[in-house]
Amino acid sequence: MPKLQNENLNITNVGLRSFADNIQTAGGSVIHVDWQPPAGGNKDIGSKLADLVLNEKIETANHQAFGRYLAANPVLEGIGIARDELPDMSGKIILHAGVPVNWKDMCGPMKGAILGATIYEGWAGDLNEAEKLASSGEIRFDSCHHHNSVGPMAGIISPSMPVWIINNTTHGNQAFTTLNEGLGKVLRFGANSPDVIKRLKWMEKNLAPTLQATIQKTGPIELKPLIGQALHMGDEAHNRNAAGSSLLIKKLVVGALDSDATQDDIREMISFIAGNDHFFLNISMPSCKAMLDAAHGIANSSMVTAMARNGIEFGIRISGLPNQWFTTPAPVVDGLYFPGYSIEDAAADLGDSAITETAGLGGFAMAASPAITQFVGGSPMDALVQSRNMRNISIGANSQFTLPALDFAPTAAGIDIRKVIDTGILPIVNTGIAHKKAGVGQIGAGITSAPLDVFIQTISPLHKSVMASS
Repeated sequence: MPKLQNENLNITNVGLRSFADNIQTAGGSVIHVDWQPPAGGNKDIGSKLADLVLNEKIETANHQAFGRYLAANPVLEGIGIARDELPDMSGKIILHAGVPVNWKDMCGPMKGAILGATIYEGWAGDLNEAEKLASSGEIRFDSCHHHNSVGPMAGIISPSMPVWIINNTTHGNQAFTTLNEGLGKVLRFGANSPDVIKRLKWMEKNLAPTLQATIQKTGPIELKPLIGQALHMGDEAHNRNAAGSSLLIKKLVVGALDSDATQDDIREMISFIAGNDHFFLNISMPSCKAMLDAAHGIANSSMVTAMARNGIEFGIRISGLPNQWFTTPAPVVDGLYFPGYSIEDAAADLGDSAITETAGLGGFAMAASPAITQFVGGSPMDALVQSRNMRNISIGANSQFTLPALDFAPTAAGIDIRKVIDTGILPIVNTGIAHKKAGVGQIGAGITSAPLDVFIQTISPLHKSVMASS
């Protein structure tokens, strides 16, 4: 002991930082390792997690699930009407983002969007009638995810709305979403004024048929190469889609000119897309949905196949427990707010667009998009660190989506709930922020993380399922 006291020690401190601070105060040399026990120190969850880490059944299942995700080939096939294309869309039904939620519990933007959709469908003549109908129980509300679809922000899909049709040509599953309305006073933020309804009707009666006529001439459009190219041009395919939207126009122009659409309709279509940098978001989202649905339902897999928010709850699904949602209260994002707004004005996190992060895009691919940091906060260096950090909680990487700023390294993909809980590293999500009141619109953007609690909830049922399997 005396010999030890007389030597120059280099100390590694694990856990409580205060121990390291005391050593530094005394003049010692110390490296602090910021560590805490898995699952917040919950012994039961930690014990079950230990059974699942390096579990052969889970490793085999994850290899299969991740392989199906990688092999998926989302292709834009065309446009249809929701009631004709989506499963189980008969009668008065409105789909919304996130996990299922009752009318009385919905956030302001979602309620406002549903009222607008009710008027759009002709089920009500004004907002008062629409609210009475919505609260009467006559309209069936359900999650977009339960109908092979996704929706940004409020995520509303009603029967008459036109939808993109995305086919996964490898596995045969489909995914859908509506056409992007643009920014400002739009339905997805809860706006429901007459001009919003008028725009939706124009999209149904003019824009959608023109796009369909165009795609009949272009033929199916493979989307993974287009998304990959957009990453090389500064997109991350969630909050920045400027390159993706531009690349889509290039694909569409010749087909439009060869189609039987009128010149006025073609001009309006191109003008609308060119004026809406977010237009491609409603294609990247169902592309990710189609890839992840192919990986869903693999027994014993710990791979996350959906992250979604409804403005009240944050929910996830995992492949090995296909019929369950795991939920926790949705966080309010402390991000960058537009002038005149603050976190006090914000709705809790909202929308299905975290499907992009679940597929290795969005926040996972921020290294590809230094410009996005000016919109959601942080710095380009932060974006590099965050993209690297996501490798620690992922099953693998997607070589079809590469990041130039990281020497064209593939994006991390396939969130593994075991690694999230074991490391304490949470999946990052960059997101728009909606005002808590219907119709005000977007008031900011920021970077948030999926809550740890929602991953901890999966351990006991997955442990039970894995241990019971033969």
